[in-house]
Amino acid sequence: MCDAKTKSESEWRAILSPEQFRVLRQKGTEAPFSGEYDHHKANGVYSCAGCGTPLYKSTTKFNSGCGWPAFFDAIPGAVHRHEDRTLGMVRTEITCSACGGHLGHVFKGEGFPNPTDERHCVNSISLKFREE
Repeated sequence: MCDAKTKSESEWRAILSPEQFRVLRQKGTEAPFSGEYDHHKANGVYSCAGCGTPLYKSTTKFNSGCGWPAFFDAIPGAVHRHEDRTLGMVRTEITCSACGGHLGHVFKGEGFPNPTDERHCVNSISLKFREE
C-alpha cells in the first residue's frame, strides 16, 4: 500500500501501464464494455491497481449493464468521495483512499435492487482481482 504524496509522476509512470496511468493518475475513463471485470463473476476481492489496497468485495458486485464493473458498496474506509463538476454536470468521483487513484464515479437513486441504492461505476483498469 502506498501514499500518492510519496510518489512522483515519473515513479507512477514506471509502475503503471500507460492506460493505467491515464485513468488512475489523470482521471481518465476506459471505453465502456472494454474492461476485463465488467462481466467478471468469481469470488474474491478487487484491489487498487495502483497500490494494492482492497476496495471492493465480489459480494457487492452486480450487473448494472452500464459497461463498467458496478458495486453497491466499498470496503469501509477504502474509497473517498469527491464532488466532480467536469463535463458540465455534478457527479461524485471515487478515489482510492490510500493512493488517491481515480476509480470512477458513484451514482445514487437509480433504482437498482441493492441495499444501498448506489452504483459505484469503476474502471476495470483501476482494479486488480484476487480470488478467495
